[in-house]
Amino acid sequence: MTDAAAELDTVHDLIPRLPAPEALLQHCRALAVLDVVFERDHPGERQHTFHPRWDDDTALAAMDNGIGDLYGVVFAPAGVFLYCFDHECAATPWREEPRAHWPGLLDGLPAAFAAYPAEEAFSFDGFFDATLCAWRESGADAWQCGPVEFEDGDTDGAWLFELLVDGSPEARAEACAEYVADYWERSVDRAAVASVLAGEPLTEAIVAALNPSADFTAVAEEAAALGFPVAVASVAP
Repeated sequence: MTDAAAELDTVHDLIPRLPAPEALLQHCRALAVLDVVFERDHPGERQHTFHPRWDDDTALAAMDNGIGDLYGVVFAPAGVFLYCFDHECAATPWREEPRAHWPGLLDGLPAAFAAYPAEEAFSFDGFFDATLCAWRESGADAWQCGPVEFEDGDTDGAWLFELLVDGSPEARAEACAEYVADYWERSVDRAAVASVLAGEPLTEAIVAALNPSADFTAVAEEAAALGFPVAVASVAP
């Protein structure tokens, strides 16, 4: 966990640091592309995914670390809704039986987002397993959350969004490089990471700098399907 992540104890730490929706969508898509590149050596092990057409004009970014923690970010015309589940945090619904959300978690949720806590894809055994929720309606100038309260030392999984919070391009590239080193167990070209995070067109040189064993054509096709720009001259006819 980075120093920045260590400061993300709860949603109250997170929402002031979340970027605007358009930038957040770019961050999510870039993380998915990076995992596409590195998964070539470890099939089926990517953490970050992006679904540009999850439901008509709605996109979904998701992360699942494979050890019980996950998040989802829905980008819809009405705005953005995000949630996470941290299986070890104080706010877990599993702290009591039957399961119950942390008090205030969904209070104040706009009607436009009401369907998401009931979404089957976000449920486990018929229950919306969430420890953190936040949202930003279209046209709003800030992120919002329910009136949740915590005691010192309580956490709700905010740290899971460590790679999505705002920061300088250098800091974000460094954080992603640390993620690659930790999860994919390899060093990485930080300039190439920064290029992807900036949304610059993907080239064969960038992919080779990230992962020399990756098949550029396959990576480029999948990246393009996610809506990520690919340099036309780099795509084999």
